[in-house]
Amino acid sequence: QVQLVESGGGLVQAGGSLRLSCVASGRSVSNYNMAWLRHMGWFRQAPGKEREFVASITRSGSSTYYTDSAKGRFTISRDNAKNTLYLQMNSLKPEDTAVYYCAADASGPSVDQNDYYYWGQGTQVTVSS
Repeated sequence: QVQLVESGGGLVQAGGSLRLSCVASGRSVSNYNMAWLRHMGWFRQAPGKEREFVASITRSGSSTYYTDSAKGRFTISRDNAKNTLYLQMNSLKPEDTAVYYCAADASGPSVDQNDYYYWGQGTQVTVSS
């Protein structure tokens, strides 16, 4: 089994920055490192809205993909040796307020949440105006 645990959320003023982390653990991750989890991503869910794609990254970290609202402000990265996925968020806006989830083990760097097998519990990000 695999566990994903997010951290780094909090309350920040508009224009500020946060870095989210997602640590993967479990027998397969320990034996093979986080590359075993293939492609990974970040999603978010704002109050009263459906969960939406934010960013994804390939197994090696060589390619990244972003939703239009995140381009130029957010950076997804991963350190397979540390079993950690990151989301650096700069120039935050109130509309970025949501619970942010990391997801893993997609066969491709998909924007579709149904393609991801493992999910974390989420971390709350609140951006005040």
